[in-house]
Amino acid sequence: MTPRNPDTCTTREAARRLGVSLRTVQLWTESGVLEAWKTPGGHRRVLQSSVERLLAERQPAARATGARRLDVLVVEDEATLLDLYRMSFETFARPPEMRHATNGYEGLIRIGERRPDVLVTDLMMPGIDGFQMLRTLCAQPDLAAMKVIVVTGLQSRDIDEQGGLPEGVTVLGKPIPFDRLEELLDAETDARGPGNGP
Repeated sequence: MTPRNPDTCTTREAARRLGVSLRTVQLWTESGVLEAWKTPGGHRRVLQSSVERLLAERQPAARATGARRLDVLVVEDEATLLDLYRMSFETFARPPEMRHATNGYEGLIRIGERRPDVLVTDLMMPGIDGFQMLRTLCAQPDLAAMKVIVVTGLQSRDIDEQGGLPEGVTVLGKPIPFDRLEELLDAETDARGPGNGP
């Protein structure tokens, strides 16, 4: 039997330490939030130092900045991915305030209630999908200042076949690249300046 490496842990152990579901840890390893690899037998092993880093980043004291938090609306129909967004945002150096909707119809309602600084949306959803939601938003001039980020598993040709996306939309592929997403949210925070509203 291969001796246990004290620098690593199983995904189940990582989930217990972080207080999240096993599926969330699996998603975090796939998206790079947690550093991990697979053994020859196909089992994931997570770096203990990666778990420790995530635990430290999730401490409220580490998140206190005193500045107004970026208001981010995430529109995604998969509950597991919404949980992943929420947990991952908490690890950001400047974590945003996250609201969510599960389809384009709900997204339009949330935006009507309060326009977010940043809209992060999937494209393929039941009911009103991301394409329809973005086309509706394009018809509203007062929403022009809202940053829109699409996170999708669709290829460019698939998006073009659906009529494309409005100009200025940033497209990221799945699995969700949280490092890049954090960079984009930080840039949006910097552009707005300290304490600036939408």
